[in-house]
Amino acid sequence: MTISINHAREIAPVTDDYALVSRVIELLTEKYRDQPTLEDIARKLGHAPLDVQKTFTRWAGISPKAFLQAVTLDHAKRLLSEERLPLLETSIELGLSGPGRLHDLFVTHEAMSPGEWKAKGRGLQIRYGFHPSPFGRALLMATDRGLCGVAFSDDSRGGDDYALRDMSGRWPEAVYQRDDEALRPYAGRIFDPERWSSEQPLRVVLIGTDFQIRVWEQLMEIPMGKVRTYSDIATSIGAPKASRAVGAAIGRNPISFVVPCHRAIGKSGELTGYHWGLTRKRAMLGWEAARA
Repeated sequence: MTISINHAREIAPVTDDYALVSRVIELLTEKYRDQPTLEDIARKLGHAPLDVQKTFTRWAGISPKAFLQAVTLDHAKRLLSEERLPLLETSIELGLSGPGRLHDLFVTHEAMSPGEWKAKGRGLQIRYGFHPSPFGRALLMATDRGLCGVAFSDDSRGGDDYALRDMSGRWPEAVYQRDDEALRPYAGRIFDPERWSSEQPLRVVLIGTDFQIRVWEQLMEIPMGKVRTYSDIATSIGAPKASRAVGAAIGRNPISFVVPCHRAIGKSGELTGYHWGLTRKRAMLGWEAARA
């Protein structure tokens, strides 16, 4: 594998918003029984209450208080009905989001042939770059045929180097070249809903096994603001007993957020794991629910 890495990496833009908002989501989700006030949350996080209020509202589209009310109503309804519904589905029932369109990012995709996948990327030229996103620092990858990777960098998990190793390990025979400017237009298209357009769909390239690609295509059928279980997805591809294999394929999804693996949940309604962190998965669902 050949990887061209600029070791004198530019300093990443500060992305405090995601860190702050993700901690607020964690606190409100875990401590809802205490009904924490804005002042309680701000004191816990070491920020001014007004800063927390403005940042959270600007990012999520609703205030911390409204988010807390949604969490509280969700748990109250679950206790009353004993249906154990997940947060997002209950929030939808309570009117926090409307019906989503068919994958709002308007993606058009193609899959590489089984032979190309088996070659582990041999002959592929993959450019990559790091850019800020609503969910932290994002790693984007693309071939000359379209976007092929979206991942996330966390200092607690090895930062940019870990994210790059994780992604490049999927196609170890490809040649990688850092080119932040070439990936900048992708970052703008992916994370700005104002630029999601059916007239200019985002082109992506799926690199995986036939089974994985079938699963990933089903993920793109889940509308924004909705979720589906692994068993639902298994049934939809004609393999109702393959929930575990479906879960594994979802975990290997290389184009996070664009191919919305964060919209897949466990049969019990639990959010379950997410390759780039469960807090980030909650953040994505909350961000989408506020915009659906």
